[in-house]
Amino acid sequence: MWRLIIQIISGVLGIWLAQKFVPGVESAGTIKTLFLAGAILGLANFFIKPILKIITLPIRIITLGLFGILINMFMVFLVEVLVPEFEVKGIIPLFWTSIIVWGLGFFLTKWLPEK
Repeated sequence: MWRLIIQIISGVLGIWLAQKFVPGVESAGTIKTLFLAGAILGLANFFIKPILKIITLPIRIITLGLFGILINMFMVFLVEVLVPEFEVKGIIPLFWTSIIVWGLGFFLTKWLPEK
């Protein structure tokens, strides 16, 4: 449960930071849209991403883990499709948004204590 909350927090913070610093990432501007997109991203990272990591294990081994970046980009793209108010224009903003969300999730899981 604690890990799910961390994933949702990293999703919300990551999308907010991407909107502020990455050109090409836009939202309708409401806080509701930000929380909806972040919550969907956190839930996707918690439930769907582990399944995709198992399915793509041979490709991730061959590419020495670099295929994981594409999985993260797919998660952000999935949120873009599901939340029409959230828009990422191009592959470069998609890449940087996924890196920001991944970095926040990584540091939050390492720095926050387990409950």
